[in-house]
Amino acid sequence: MMDYSKFCEILNKHIFEGEKRELLKKVADRPERFIGLFRPSKPGTKILQHLLQSHEIRFGDALEELIEEILKDLGYSILPKSITTGNGEQLSLDQFFTNGKNYYFIEQKIRDDHDSTKKRGQIANFEAKLEELFKTYKNKLIGIMYFIDPDLVKNKNFYISELNRLNEYYKVPLYLFYGKELFEFLKSPEYWERLLDWLTLWKESLPEIPEINFDTDPQDSFEEIKDLEIRYWRKLLENKKLWEEGIIKAIFRSGETLRLILNYFTTQVSAPYQKLSKLLKERLEEYY
Repeated sequence: MMDYSKFCEILNKHIFEGEKRELLKKVADRPERFIGLFRPSKPGTKILQHLLQSHEIRFGDALEELIEEILKDLGYSILPKSITTGNGEQLSLDQFFTNGKNYYFIEQKIRDDHDSTKKRGQIANFEAKLEELFKTYKNKLIGIMYFIDPDLVKNKNFYISELNRLNEYYKVPLYLFYGKELFEFLKSPEYWERLLDWLTLWKESLPEIPEINFDTDPQDSFEEIKDLEIRYWRKLLENKKLWEEGIIKAIFRSGETLRLILNYFTTQVSAPYQKLSKLLKERLEEYY
C-alpha cells in the first residue's frame, strides 16, 4: 500500500535525482539555449528557467509511476508498457494493466492545454496504440485518455468527437477522463482525495525557488557530477562563451566544487583526464 513516504520518494526521485548532472549535460550539448546577447535575462535566470521547465516534465513522469502504484494497490496486474508494431515501430504506453478479464491502456497527460497541432498528434498517438493492442485483445480492450488536472479542459469536445469516431471502427469502450473521473471509473474515488492531500503537503515542503548554485553543498555536488562523461566535460571546458558570459559561474559561484573536480581529474592517469585537468586549471585561474 502506498503511503505518504513512498509518494514523496517517487516524486523526489523523478524530479530532483540526478538533476545536476542533467543540467550540465544540457548546457554542454545545447549551449545556445543559455548564451547569447539577444536574451532578456541574466545567466542565473536562464538556468532557473531551464530547471523549472525540467521539473514540469519530470513531474509528469512521476505521476505516471504514482498512478501505476495506485493501480497495483487496487489489485490490477501491470503489463509491459513497450509494444512493437508489425513494422517494427516501438510504442510506449503510459499505463497498461488488466484485471484478468479486460485489458486497459491509458494515455496520460497532466493538462489538456494543447494547441491544434498537438491535440491532433495526441489522437494519432492514441489510435496507433489502440490499433496495435486491438490486434491482440479485441473486445477485451478498454482505452482511456486521461488528463490529471481537472481545471483545464481546452479540447474536451474535440477529444470526445474523435474517440466516438474511433469507437465506430473498433467497437471497444473508449473514455475521456479528467481528474477524479478516472478514480470514480476505477471505483476508488478516495485515492484521488488522498493524492490531492499528499500533493498539497509535498508542495509545502519545496523551496520557493530551486537552488542553482552547486557550491551551496560542494561535496554533494562533487559526488553527483564527478563521473559525468568525458565528452560533456570537454564541451563545458572548451566553450569559452559559457565562461565569459557567466553561465558556469552562475552554477559554480565560488568554484569550490570545480576545485574538487580538478583534484579528481588530476588523480586520473588517462590522457583525456589529464587534458581536462589542464583545461580546468586554466579556467579556474582565469575566471576565479
